[in-house]
Amino acid sequence: MIYTGLTGWGDHPDVYSPESKKTDKLKDYSTHFPIVELDSTFYAVQPERNIRKWLGETPEQFQFVVKAYQGMTGHQRGKIPFDSREDMFQAFRLSMGPMQEAGKLAMILLQYPPWFDCRRENVAEIRDAAERLRGFDVAIEFRHQSWYSPEYREKTLGFLRENGLIHSVCDEPQAGEGSIPFVPVATREDKVLVRLHGRNTAGWRKTGGSNEKWREVRYLYDYSEEELKELSGETDHLEEQAELVYLIFNNNSGGHAAANAKLFQKLNDISHTGLAPKQIDLFEGED
Repeated sequence: MIYTGLTGWGDHPDVYSPESKKTDKLKDYSTHFPIVELDSTFYAVQPERNIRKWLGETPEQFQFVVKAYQGMTGHQRGKIPFDSREDMFQAFRLSMGPMQEAGKLAMILLQYPPWFDCRRENVAEIRDAAERLRGFDVAIEFRHQSWYSPEYREKTLGFLRENGLIHSVCDEPQAGEGSIPFVPVATREDKVLVRLHGRNTAGWRKTGGSNEKWREVRYLYDYSEEELKELSGETDHLEEQAELVYLIFNNNSGGHAAANAKLFQKLNDISHTGLAPKQIDLFEGED
């Protein structure tokens, strides 16, 4: 089964009802998609009140792919607001407790930075993080090309399999060592994650400026119907390997993610059940 969704629910105007309030965005989102990538957890470990609020605003079968806090994956610049690595992971575990108990936690995504290359100490780092998150389903996303070099590709996938880790399969520009190839391989039989970042090569290579401006350029991409058909074939292949395929569109910068996800659903005759009851017609009038 393929579940489709988007990164976040706060920046997709096409899915909101005209009469909705700003606070209704997640409720509106859940009328269209059964999963979402929660990325606010990357910037801060969320308080329990936020988690319980989001749980209450979504249908019973709704699922969250939760991006791990940046200090857990080496993205943090400056001082981490925890006394120790142990305290940081423990705070994150406690934050995820209510979501796991509600049955709405699909997985925790550990996305490592572009400078996190394939070397012994970094393998140990992943092993340590996975151990600290024991009891949760954990996905690993690499962003340095070395993990998929001819020398290490099979060892990388084997390491994920041996440790029960979910492979995050990425579609992104091929722009040097800070990007990874599309490797449609599931490392667990129950779940695989696919994240579609777009194919804006120039934007991917762009550096400098504020983080907000950088993101606006990096993920500015509109998948064509032909490209989505190509990706459909790849996800069909993944569906043969894993029971559940979680497909996240991350090309949010230009507002293309929702339309791309809807077209993908149409091309693959995907109709999700268990959505919130306030279903609205997105792009009414289009064939």
